[in-house]
This record gives sequence, structure tokens and C-alpha cells, in this order.
Amino acid sequence: MSKQIYLDNSATTFPKPDEVYKFMDHFYRNNGVSPGRSGFDAAIAAEEVVMSTRKMLVELFNGDDPDRLTFSYNASDSLNMIIQGLSEKGDHVITTMLEHNSVLRPLYHLEQDQTIEVTYVPFDEYGYVSPEDVKQAIRDNTKMVIVNHSSNIIGTVQPIEEIGRICKEAGVYFIVDASQSAGIIPIDIKKMNIDVVVFTGHKCLMGPTGIGGSYVKEGVNIKGTRFGGTGVRSAQKTHLEEFPYRLECGTLNLLGVAGLNAGIKWVMKQGIENIHEKEIKLWDRLRKGLQQIEGVTTYCAHDTHNQNAVLSFNIKGFIAGDVGMMLDVDYNIASRTGLQCAPLVHERIGTDELHGTVRLSAGPFTTEQEIDAAIEAVKEIASIPR
Repeated sequence: MSKQIYLDNSATTFPKPDEVYKFMDHFYRNNGVSPGRSGFDAAIAAEEVVMSTRKMLVELFNGDDPDRLTFSYNASDSLNMIIQGLSEKGDHVITTMLEHNSVLRPLYHLEQDQTIEVTYVPFDEYGYVSPEDVKQAIRDNTKMVIVNHSSNIIGTVQPIEEIGRICKEAGVYFIVDASQSAGIIPIDIKKMNIDVVVFTGHKCLMGPTGIGGSYVKEGVNIKGTRFGGTGVRSAQKTHLEEFPYRLECGTLNLLGVAGLNAGIKWVMKQGIENIHEKEIKLWDRLRKGLQQIEGVTTYCAHDTHNQNAVLSFNIKGFIAGDVGMMLDVDYNIASRTGLQCAPLVHERIGTDELHGTVRLSAGPFTTEQEIDAAIEAVKEIASIPR
């Protein structure tokens, strides 16, 4: 069988750079102990990697305090802590129809408990949220605005800076889900007036699965929702209030942090803009190729402006899942089909009753030849009588 063509980078970038695999193996063999808990050499070396990773991420987001960069399992894990830690009875929350279930489900549960009210701002025909719509949705009891920086289905990159300015003027917290953008789109929390940025390591930051986190700006009054060991002031009955311990308990995923450390270094060495430029050229090649095929409908913006390399499509007469299966079995092409954990996007673009879409997403190691092979495969499938 031919080598797999991996076009599911929006879910998890694959493969990782060799530097990531090598560093994880070397580091864990030599320093795979609990960081910061003891004073022996391996523990100190482990803590140094943890702190250096915090510092690199703070620099990436233009933050100030590495201690306010906290690690978790992934973006979903952090978003749960942030949303539940900020929400209080009677609060109003604004989010968008672009959101992933990592935002939608925590909000829904709080709605069901009658703790909060939620407004879901729609996006336009091109996939963008209007900052003015966000402004109009703000009420006297609005606590926070949560926006997906880049859609995991249609790839559109939202006007974060304009929305952040509106939130600052209104005095509400602005939370950005950067799962699809951290490492591929520049993020400046000061310039964009972001109060909390949430990231995951296994996508554009080129780290492994099982590691993510958030940066919480000074002055954001978030309460901890998890309690346990920190290795600090163990006689204290309550969990520590200071960062990073407020949002971290127990032993960190040290191997995940090490892989993330190497991934960030690789991204910074390549240059965020350079990686994005390469990927968006591939996206545009794919978009133009698919749009020339009879029976294919693409769900994306019409140019490369404010766009990531994520493209969803359907073939008339085919269920998305069947197309994905044929791409896999007959052409050895990895895709993602269905609702992709963002049901409101499909509701908005009218694909919820079509069993979702087929999603193809390029990554740093995707080639033009692979894109052309995907276009040809879709063309052949679309030509099948039905």
C-alpha cells in the first residue's frame, strides 16, 4: 500500500518534527521524575524544562508572568476550568456559533443548571463574526465573551483585536480559544486585549497529545475548581491560591511538557509566518481544485485572507462518512468527517442534516503532490454514478 496521505492536521498535527521525538525520548530517559518536588539533579532538570516551556509560551503570547501560564491535559480541559472558574449565578456569557464543544458543552451544562444565560452570536456567509454583533449582545450582567480564534471546520480567523477592544471598553472578560491558531497565527494578548488565552499542544505547536493550558492575565478573578497536591506548603488544608498552583494540581504531564518544549522551539525556528504561508498556499491549491469538480460543494472563505489551512466539503449524492471511508480505504488519505465537535457551525452552514462534511487540513509537512492526489481522489469519487 502507498504511504498514507495525512490530511487531518486540524485534529492533530502529524508527523511531528524529529526534534520532538528525539527530545522526548532523551529527556524522559534521563529526567523523567516529578519536577520541582525534590532537590536532586534530575528533579531540578525536569523543573527547568517546565519553567522554560512556560516562558516560551508567555513570550509567544506576549504575556508578562510565566507563573500565570498553567498546564492542563488539553484546551478542553483548560476551557472547563476557565468557564467554571469564572461563572457565577446570574452571569451572562457571549460566545459564537463557531465554537467547539469544549466551549459549548460547559456552557450548556451551566445553562441547564440555571447558573448562566448564554448568547450565541452567528457568523456571516463567509465565516466571520462581526465585532458589532458582539457589542450589541453585551448586557449589564455580561461576565465574559468567548471566541474561537480559528474555526476547526471552515478555517476562518476571527477579528480578535476588534472584539478585544469592545470587551475592554465594556469591562467584560475576553477569552480566546486558540486551539487552531496558537503556533500558526500571531497572538498578542496585550494588543488584542485578551484576558485568557487557551491553547493545546498537539496541533500547531507541534507537541504531543495530552498537553495544553492557558495564560490568565493579572486581575482576572478566576476561582480554582480542582484541589490536590502541589509539592508546596503541604500542611495547608486548602489548595493554594497563587498561580500556577491555582489551576494545577498533582504531577504534571512531564513528557507532554517536554514534547511541547521541543515543538515550540521548532515552530519558532521555522517562523510562524513561514509555516502559515506554506500551508495557506496548499489550502488555496486544494480549494481551487475541489471547486472545479462537478458536484462538489466547499464550505470556506473565497480567498486566503484571515484563513487557516482547513477546508470542508461535500459531494452531491454522498454521505460525508462514506466519502471519508473511500478516501481512506481506496486512496489511503486520512480525513475527518461528521460534525467535527462543532454542531452549531453545521447548523449555520446547513450541513447538520447532511451528516456534516468531509474535512481536509494541511500541515507543515504536507506537500503539493499530496494535495493534488487528494483532488484527484475526490474527482474520481464524484464521478461514481449515484
